[in-house]
Amino acid sequence: MFKYLHQIWRSAALRRKILFTLFVLFVFRVAAHISVPGVNVEVLASVFQQNSLLGVFSALTGGSMESFSIVLMGLAPYINASIIMQLMTVVIPKLETLSKEGMEGRRQINKYTRLLTIPLAFLQSYGMILLLNRSAQGQLIPGAADFMTLLPIMIVVAAGTIFMMWLGELITENGIGNGISLIIFAGIIAGMPTVFGRMLGTFQAGDSTKLIHFLLFVALTLIMLVFVVLITEGQRNIPITYATRATGGKGEKSVLPIRVNQAGMIPIIFAISMVTFPSVIAQFFSVSSSTVLQGVADFIGTYLNSNNPSYFYIVLYFLLIVAFSYFYVSVTFNPDTIAENIQKRGGFIPGVRPGSQTADFLAKSSSYLNLFGGSFIALVAVVPIIFTKYTTLTAGDLIISGAGLIIMVGVILDLIRQIDAQLVMHDYDKLY
Repeated sequence: MFKYLHQIWRSAALRRKILFTLFVLFVFRVAAHISVPGVNVEVLASVFQQNSLLGVFSALTGGSMESFSIVLMGLAPYINASIIMQLMTVVIPKLETLSKEGMEGRRQINKYTRLLTIPLAFLQSYGMILLLNRSAQGQLIPGAADFMTLLPIMIVVAAGTIFMMWLGELITENGIGNGISLIIFAGIIAGMPTVFGRMLGTFQAGDSTKLIHFLLFVALTLIMLVFVVLITEGQRNIPITYATRATGGKGEKSVLPIRVNQAGMIPIIFAISMVTFPSVIAQFFSVSSSTVLQGVADFIGTYLNSNNPSYFYIVLYFLLIVAFSYFYVSVTFNPDTIAENIQKRGGFIPGVRPGSQTADFLAKSSSYLNLFGGSFIALVAVVPIIFTKYTTLTAGDLIISGAGLIIMVGVILDLIRQIDAQLVMHDYDKLY
């Protein structure tokens, strides 16, 4: 371990990237503690006691709702913009063509995503501010009925999201790892000491039952951590033979690796955004004069309540993760293109004809793996929810949610891979 850290420190380029990444994350955490002026933060505590899902959502999007900070919404608008662009890529032929144009096409789509984030951040800031203000037991924002009072707060909060998006891109370009993922990771880690402190306070108050349940969940989390790492690193190697004269007509053998968890942590983020959306809408319907809208709000409050999750909520969350997993893989994994590239290079899968049959074989293999991988990450995501349903813990008492665990493992493994690649390049440069 110390030898590995010494190797990292010896590489000047890698050392600069890591220090730059840590500095940007430090700036992000400082911004997360800067509250928006004119907001009664003390009143805000009652909101998170009533709806612990807001705290989970805040952590998974890199925001800091608990202090009503300038980065209140985190990267939620950027995540939603990414979802919309993924959907539009399937619907609009021009965007689909762009997605197939390699690095330049992806750069253009990323530009559209950033532009779409700006209006989404402004609109979502209005909804989020109203949601928190109406949920608070007291006057969270004095004069909130006046739009001109909310407008400066909306501008500050929307600018906070753009600022976070910029920080993420700085890390991606000049640091190490994926910047957006690292910011979300930092938000998840930052909430852990608070949970530990709360549990110690509970034990000192004499509530030993809650502490026992917390320790049981910590043990369960460690077990899930092992399986998440194994599934994240697991892959199926599909054998490929390339015809070549250099090997005496026997052909050059290679493999096409397909990961078990092909979508990574993206479906989790998409699903948590979708499952929290009805609760936000219900806050507005609950004060409506229409009995129909009030009935819709009551239905959402009964069956989509994170503090008392119903089986409908758990099943819906599970299915959303699996569905988004299939959707994301269908966009990022194109078996027709892969089969065509294999055929152009004179390759084939033993026992499978080149062309359409190879594409069908790859599509089926990917679908089977995705069913297992998507179901697994969905199971990990819902296990903590089921745990809170049958114990004295709430979502806010968990050291980490299932979604947070998958995100954390994915980010750490990706970071390790990038560091190892940088070390290899450093050793290569010393030889030549």
